[in-house]
Amino acid sequence: MARLKNKIALVTGAASGIGAAIAEAFVDEGAHVILTNIDADAGETVAAKIGAEFARLDVACEADWDGVAARFPVLDILVNNAGITGLESSLEGPPPAHDPENALLANWRAVHAVNTDGTFLGCRYAIRAMRPRGAGSIINISSRSGLVGIPLAAAYAASKAAIRNHTKSVALYCAEQGLAIRCNSIHPGAIMTLMWQPMLGNGPDRAEREAAIVADTPMRRFGEAGEVAAVAVLLASDEATYMTGAELSIDGGILAGSSGRPG
Repeated sequence: MARLKNKIALVTGAASGIGAAIAEAFVDEGAHVILTNIDADAGETVAAKIGAEFARLDVACEADWDGVAARFPVLDILVNNAGITGLESSLEGPPPAHDPENALLANWRAVHAVNTDGTFLGCRYAIRAMRPRGAGSIINISSRSGLVGIPLAAAYAASKAAIRNHTKSVALYCAEQGLAIRCNSIHPGAIMTLMWQPMLGNGPDRAEREAAIVADTPMRRFGEAGEVAAVAVLLASDEATYMTGAELSIDGGILAGSSGRPG
């Protein structure tokens, strides 16, 4: 059964990782998917591969969102997935400091521009685009880092916490407006995507590196992007019409208790 048949869905930052997995799962469930990304070449390639429509979008740019709104004025599903850690420069050299003592204000703002502002602009667009039908599903990708402190990635953690809270504000606002527009957040833990590649490498010790990273995760493994996509499909579908303002953790159990390992 196509659980998203005839629904129009837009997924941001969907050229790779979790976003690509969600976009593909939505296509498989019958949705017309608008795959967006700041990298047009990568986005167009993935969109063509999975049967989605592509639109270039810098989520931190209000003018880009205005362009998307003009092109797609009606929407059923939005996934605010695009995000950065602020540590991406580690692929080319030492990453900038992101601890509370040494982080530069410019670097702090750069992370919040994409993660926090991008989510705000996406939610604003979605509410307006869903209002004509009076219903819809907004799914914000937060993080485990939005629920706990991350000393060396303070801007990222703060931005993901902001996404968590804004999700609830949007959910309440829509309900008070008499709209069946739902807004929920997903909080992934360690999910195996390209962002982990610099830390894992391809050497003979890769398996040991993986094990060390998830040593405190009760399930003792990385999650897969498809596992996050499966939850997004549920939230996007009409099976979850009484869920709004909720937060769902996909973290192998790490937030279920202390860091103590199961026996």
